[in-house]
Amino acid sequence: MKIGFIGLGNMGAPMARNLLNHGHALQAFDLNDAALRDLAECGATACASPKAAATDVELVVTMLPAAAHVRSVLTDEQGVLAGIAPGVTIVDSSTIDPASAQVFAKLAEARGNAFVDAPVSGGTGGAAAGTLTFMVGANETLFERIRPILGAMGKNIVRCGDTGMGQVAKICNNLLLGITMTGVAEAMSLGAALGIDAKVLAGIINTSTGRCWSSDTYNPYPGIVDTAPASRGYTGGFGADLMLKDLGLAAEAARTAKQPIFLGALAQQLYQAMSASGQGGLDFSAIISLYRRGAAPQ
Repeated sequence: MKIGFIGLGNMGAPMARNLLNHGHALQAFDLNDAALRDLAECGATACASPKAAATDVELVVTMLPAAAHVRSVLTDEQGVLAGIAPGVTIVDSSTIDPASAQVFAKLAEARGNAFVDAPVSGGTGGAAAGTLTFMVGANETLFERIRPILGAMGKNIVRCGDTGMGQVAKICNNLLLGITMTGVAEAMSLGAALGIDAKVLAGIINTSTGRCWSSDTYNPYPGIVDTAPASRGYTGGFGADLMLKDLGLAAEAARTAKQPIFLGALAQQLYQAMSASGQGGLDFSAIISLYRRGAAPQ
């Protein structure tokens, strides 16, 4: 299939490479020239604008930081909707608020295009390995049509409901992720302060009732998981500012629904403090720096 792919960040670039590896032809765009060149070297066609990337394709995939970027990529003069042919589906894998996803679906529908919200979970490792979970908001017919394409980038492809429900699933998941990461950071830091070997403590947690992904796969304590950002100076991975954005989406959705999120609000404050200290560009597991005196990552 000929696919337009827009957004080649830490997640988007490996997702696009997996599409190429599965034999799809890609027309790609990103503001980062280096990322665009790298993908072109893998076989993609580099484009000068979202409009160009969306011209003469059978599907468009976007993977962008926030709703404002999605709106711009869709509606600008050189945006997707200016180049896409009627009947071509737009799949947005960005993490945005459900209301925005529904607005974008209406904008696309007015031009004769379907819009699917399909945010992902699994981190950069899952993006590279093609094992992401896709949380999809689409009707059943459209879901079945795009499932094979998503299957080239992910392992678990789940229809969550109609438009916007993929984003509901994603913000709830990331709400929990932000909470569990701060919990693991707190527990690991307390254990270290009390004198237990961090690897011993992690081993106990990971074989006991405290076990979770934030501990056994992405432990924030340095030297516990070799492949985790904590073992490479908290570089790469999922940025703390992005986690702060997602917790903000959850807080706004909770306000709209009049649903309390007590722990989520506290996690949001912790990530706000991390961002204010200048560490927002580090991986979100660097939240442990708030707990480890004198051990703030650089």
